[in-house]
Amino acid sequence: MSTRIALLGTGLMGAPMGQRLLAAGFPLTVWNRSPEKTAELVQQGARLGASASAAVRDADFVITMLANGPAVTEVLSLGGVADAMAPKALFIDMSSVPPDTARRHAALLAARGVAALDAPVSGGVVGAAAGTLAIMAGGELDAFVQALSVFKALGRATRVGPAGAGALAKLANQMIVGLTIGAVAEALLLAEAGGANPAAVREAIRGGFAESRVLEMHGARMLMRDFSPGAHATTQLKDLASALQAAAEVGLDLPLTREAHDLYQTFVREGGADLDHSALLLALERRNAHNRR
Repeated sequence: MSTRIALLGTGLMGAPMGQRLLAAGFPLTVWNRSPEKTAELVQQGARLGASASAAVRDADFVITMLANGPAVTEVLSLGGVADAMAPKALFIDMSSVPPDTARRHAALLAARGVAALDAPVSGGVVGAAAGTLAIMAGGELDAFVQALSVFKALGRATRVGPAGAGALAKLANQMIVGLTIGAVAEALLLAEAGGANPAAVREAIRGGFAESRVLEMHGARMLMRDFSPGAHATTQLKDLASALQAAAEVGLDLPLTREAHDLYQTFVREGGADLDHSALLLALERRNAHNRR
């Protein structure tokens, strides 16, 4: 396959995504701020870019999977990526960034003749490794169609609107995930405190209206108390903060999202930053320590 891809960001999500791209036969160049995180992909056949700008110079597609909006902005501007990309290349930002940031990046690249998609994902590390990510893409239809062969290696892609719409869809996703994690944690906490077996309660309500991927996967994490990060609590907090900012810009009041944001903020401040977002259960346990059996 001759389509050349540059992947900027090979951390928790970027590394398994890179493996999927290599397995699909794409020539892949990788770059990461911490070079050691590229080692496994290089061993599997990827080429290491000496810098972000060097990595993208001959690429047909440039994919970013970075920590946040400022990190993407820095790579595009200070890192020289915007200037180094060929006009025929397509920029696909699969990071979670605010909608206004995605629109600003698209305008920056359009001025240089480069098309852009904001295409954040949901599915976590498990979905990245399995190639089953839900991909929410914002941008022009032609650019989306051009990217379909790449998206196919990573998961299921849906175009949800113009530039910034993909980022907005990811915020909607994160609102549902964050609030549902809180609901599952509170439900299991109540079951335990009231004398029921929380594992049996979870099993009893599976398949009913409460069924969800969060109940299935994160409910199991809570019961096993396995909070190794599939998605960090800090990422969940960042996305809820972005959702509240986007809501304020259009005059919406989202009280449930605000409450979830405040819970995650407290949890991160109390030491949960490097844990999975399902570890919100621990914050609720601490809050209720005086009542727990």
